Amino acid sequence: MIIFNWLFLTLLIIVILILVFKMFYYKHLYEKAEEKRKQLKYAVEDAELLIKKYQIQLQRALGNLEILDEEVNKLKNDLKAIKNRNAQLRVENEQLKRKIRELENKIEALL
Repeated sequence: MIIFNWLFLTLLIIVILILVFKMFYYKHLYEKAEEKRKQLKYAVEDAELLIKKYQIQLQRALGNLEILDEEVNKLKNDLKAIKNRNAQLRVENEQLKRKIRELENKIEALL
């Protein structure tokens, strides 16, 4: 009977030690997982802040691009107008040169 009591007590102590070891082991794993979860949560929050920041910068850049696009279109229109004016002035210049030659020819004919 004493051997059974001793054996039972020994087995009970071993089971308790095993359960205590498992408890601390799983507690440690839980704490590690909780720490990783918190780190991941903070990383996600930081990523969200960065995304919002870059989204605002992108919206500003797109607004600036729209302004630049408007300016480029205005400059293109001005350039077209200047080219048209230049072509018109060339035509007028050629007409005036032709008239000058005609007048020079008439003057020479009169002399």
